[in-house]
Amino acid sequence: MSTTQIKVETTVAANPNKVWEAWTKPEHITKWNFADDRWHCPSATNDMRVGGKYSARMEAKANSFGLDFEAVYDEIVDQKKITYTMTDGRKATTLFEDQSGKTKVITTFDAESENPVEMQRDGWQAILDNFRKYAESY
Repeated sequence: MSTTQIKVETTVAANPNKVWEAWTKPEHITKWNFADDRWHCPSATNDMRVGGKYSARMEAKANSFGLDFEAVYDEIVDQKKITYTMTDGRKATTLFEDQSGKTKVITTFDAESENPVEMQRDGWQAILDNFRKYAESY
């Protein structure tokens, strides 16, 4: 069975060190890890080592819905690459490419089967766009 892969990307006007910090530190993750302003991320933990666990709680501000996103790290290359496996077995890889003071962030992930590919791409892209705005402003 082949898995559909979805790719989202953005370029952040910040160096890889700052982008890596914003991406990996829980105190930053809670500021950007949601698709739009109707949502928020009240908590996050991140054990940045192979075999370590990433966990983030995303909730609608209206308290109507929430979800826990969890994954275990398979590979970490400081300021360059993160690969993890989600609790349902899907994989994702995020690359951080230094572009002379800017950083291109590219995430490729296995699609799930419950929602249309376009909806998944749009949701992950919205979170990535939110990340870019946050990383450029803090």
